[in-house]
Amino acid sequence: MKVLVLTNNTVSMPLIKWLGDREEVIVLEEIITTSDLQTIRPDLIVSYGYCDVLDKNVIDGAPGKIINLHISLLPYNRGADLNAWSFLDGTPTGVTIHMIDAGTDAGPTLLQKSVAFDEARDTTLASTYRVLHSELQSLFMENWAALRNGQIEPVRQSSGGSYHRSAELVALKDRLMADQGWNVPIRLFRDRYRQLRGQTS
Repeated sequence: MKVLVLTNNTVSMPLIKWLGDREEVIVLEEIITTSDLQTIRPDLIVSYGYCDVLDKNVIDGAPGKIINLHISLLPYNRGADLNAWSFLDGTPTGVTIHMIDAGTDAGPTLLQKSVAFDEARDTTLASTYRVLHSELQSLFMENWAALRNGQIEPVRQSSGGSYHRSAELVALKDRLMADQGWNVPIRLFRDRYRQLRGQTS
């Protein structure tokens, strides 16, 4: 099978290597076009750590062939900074593999897994990010045969959920992370957010 992997993030490298040992894999980091589809003719497209929005013509040109690997439990935390907003909003944490359609992270789900964190262990944004990606890659690998053969029935996402734009966290980043950056403990990160909003811990 020829698999086209769309990625802009090195976090995808372990999965790409694993997949490359089993299938013909082509990696594309640039914005994909319909010309790319015609040239590569992939059997399946896997978007993972890919920050570019797919053009409708690309989606229409590969119907039912594009899946996305997402580190949130959809329909919660569509859009940007998924992990950060799950803690700030207090929404469920987990990972999702879903079909891509014209909506932002709104396509039918194929696989999901809840992931719980023990914040008493001084869990940070960086460490939870790593755990979520590890869980997501494991979910993909464990179910690759079924994904490959189209044996998983897509399930329409439930209504509601949440969505955030990248500009939202950018505006708060300095005050919420300070000099700790992504290594800020989750509890402190959330407490700072609540203080900004005038809430009690």
